[in-house]
Amino acid sequence: MKIFPAIDIKDKKCVRLVKGDFDNKTEYEMSPVEQAGKYKDHGFKNLHIVDLDGALTGEIVNLSIIKEIIGKFDLKVEIGGGIRNFESIQKYIDSGVEKVILGSAAIKDKNFLNEACRKFPNKIALGLDAKDGYLSVSGWKKNSNQLTLDYLKEVNDYGISRLIYTDINRDGTKQSPNFEETAKVSKASNCPVIISGGVSSIDDVKKAKELKNIEGIIVGKAIYDGDIHLVELVKEIDA
Repeated sequence: MKIFPAIDIKDKKCVRLVKGDFDNKTEYEMSPVEQAGKYKDHGFKNLHIVDLDGALTGEIVNLSIIKEIIGKFDLKVEIGGGIRNFESIQKYIDSGVEKVILGSAAIKDKNFLNEACRKFPNKIALGLDAKDGYLSVSGWKKNSNQLTLDYLKEVNDYGISRLIYTDINRDGTKQSPNFEETAKVSKASNCPVIISGGVSSIDDVKKAKELKNIEGIIVGKAIYDGDIHLVELVKEIDA
C-alpha cells in the first residue's frame, strides 16, 4: 500500500485545517520544500499536495513550489486545489506531477472530467470530498446536493486513474477515517481508492490495508503533531 504524507500550502506555508475550515488552521514552521525533503529522507516515494490558495481562487498559485519539490526530491506527487481547466492540468503535468486531482470542477461539470481523462490518460485523479454522504465543492464551502455514490456511478467509466475519498467531518480531527463509508466507495469504484481524512495512528494505516481496492492512504495532521512518527509510518509501505 502507498502512503502519501500530506502537504497543504497556504501563503507559501505548510498548514493544516480542521474539517476544511480556513478559520481553523494551524501553521507550521517548516516550509513545504523542507517538509517534502524530510519525507524523502525518511524513504517516502509519494506525496499528496493541496494548493489551498488555488482551492480558494481557482488559479494555480504555488506552481513554483511544486516544481522545486519535484526537481529536488524526485517524489511522485499528486496535486489538487482549484484545478478548473485543461491549461492548469497541462502546466502541472509539464512540471512532472504524477496525478492531477480534479474536485469541484469535475463535480460541477462531468463533461470536463470526461474530457480531461481522455486528454490526459492515466493522469487524472478524482477527489470526492463528502460531508454526511453529500459531495462538497468550492474549497468545501458549498454542498453540491449530490450523493457521493450516485455521482460515482455516473462517472465510473470515464477512465479516472485514482479516486481520493475524504470525509470532511473527519479531516484534520485525528478521529480515524470513515472506514465504513470508504469501503462503500471502494466497492463501487472502478479505479483504486486513496483514503483521506482523520488518520490518527498507525492502527488506522493497518486497518486501511484490510479494505479491498485501496491503493493508499493520506496522512497529514497526525505527522505534524507527532502522533505518528515517520520512522514507524514508512515501515507500512507495501508491507
